[in-house]
Amino acid sequence: MKKKLIYVASFILIAWSLTSCEALFKNCKFCKQVTYENGNVTNTGSETEYCGSDLVKQEAIPDVKVGALTTKVECR
Repeated sequence: MKKKLIYVASFILIAWSLTSCEALFKNCKFCKQVTYENGNVTNTGSETEYCGSDLVKQEAIPDVKVGALTTKVECR
């Protein structure tokens, strides 16, 4: 019985340590969509915090150009 408790406790510690790495090295930024017309800001969306793979997805979104309007995702 004592060995089973040690194995269970070890398993829980190992599982926790593998998932806690992301929390220790959290890479987060605030991103928003900004629309420009001929280089001047015409519209700005609200900022949302993105971390990890969600942040990578946001930063990979290409600029969208429609006529004189250009919409970008800007992160800080």
